[in-house]
Amino acid sequence: MKKALKKLTASAVTLGLLFTAVLGTADYLTPDSYTVVEGTSPTWGSGAFSLLKNGPVQASASTGDTYPKTYSAQLMLYNTIPIKTVTVNVVDSNSVVLCGMPFGIKMFTNGVVVVGMADVKTSVGTMNPASEAGLKTGDIILSINGTTMNTNLEVEKAIENSNGQPLKFTINRDGKKISATVRPVRSESDGQYKIGLWVRDSTAGIGTLTFYDPSGNCFAGLGHGICDADTGKLMPLLSGDIVPVTISGVTKGTKGTPGELRGYFTDETAEGSLCANVETGVYGLMKKPVHGQTMKVAMKQDVKTGPAKIYATISGDKPQYFDIEIEKIDYRDDVKTKNLVICATDQKLLTQTGGIVQGMSGSPIIQNGKLVGAVTHVFVNDPTHGYGIFAENMLVESRSIAAQQSDLAS
Repeated sequence: MKKALKKLTASAVTLGLLFTAVLGTADYLTPDSYTVVEGTSPTWGSGAFSLLKNGPVQASASTGDTYPKTYSAQLMLYNTIPIKTVTVNVVDSNSVVLCGMPFGIKMFTNGVVVVGMADVKTSVGTMNPASEAGLKTGDIILSINGTTMNTNLEVEKAIENSNGQPLKFTINRDGKKISATVRPVRSESDGQYKIGLWVRDSTAGIGTLTFYDPSGNCFAGLGHGICDADTGKLMPLLSGDIVPVTISGVTKGTKGTPGELRGYFTDETAEGSLCANVETGVYGLMKKPVHGQTMKVAMKQDVKTGPAKIYATISGDKPQYFDIEIEKIDYRDDVKTKNLVICATDQKLLTQTGGIVQGMSGSPIIQNGKLVGAVTHVFVNDPTHGYGIFAENMLVESRSIAAQQSDLAS
């Protein structure tokens, strides 16, 4: 009898620990906030998770009876086990114009980015004044002696005209402004004053537009921010344009070597202006409305593993649908871009590109007739696989930016 009781007690403890572990895992892997369309009560994970409203819907204090509205809810497992209290944002039906076409990006930085260091050979030996003053790769030069710097040439002239006198640099380092005093030295090779820096003030490239939102005349693309190739950090946006692009060829992806779309700017006339370069992509305002197929944006909890399609352009300027599989989904709030793991299954796509290639970033992902995400990255060691971002994350960002631009214009 005692042995039986001990076994029962041990089993109860084991089950209790297992139950706690399951709840803890569910808590960790599920977000703390959800966005739902008016009139819906979502369930997902094959019906495992649902939301039980705790109280009445509250309109935003700033918007009165308009959207968004919020309420508190209990996240439930199988409609029985409470996981945690979450915030639910109620929105009106969201529809955007599906894009999928390539676009060219011409971007100028807010400040000048330090991308490298190089010693200066002088008559008294090799020196690096910038490094000695504490400047680092990734710093953004905002001003020199109080004068704003936005181009490589402006930095070069300020240093050359210093006559070797100390210069006060104001820089942005990881969002914080700091000062540094740098004394230029005369280069033995050309007699010019230098401080031993490589800098960059602009970039250009090709990506894919994800959608156009008629409600704010705002476009969204890439699904990830534009980072400097040398520093890996987001490039600070001063201004920029998007222009039409024609895809002229593809470098096929292989294991260890990502492929890429090759193309050229069809027209230098800007179709839109960049307003933001952030973690979730590039955003801006179109010069004129974009017309095309409209599609509702799925909320993240509506996205499921299984068959889907991407709408991508791999030749010319017209997008096509290609079959993929959504293999994994990460619903956590703090994961902003790598929300989906996708696998290219379309034989035509695999034959022509090897799978996901650079330049395809921003290609819309469609599932069950809704825009669920966008392609962001390719797996270097397996070009058939890549990451995707939730379309909801991009829509939230684009509407925030559209609102900011509207406020600036008013």
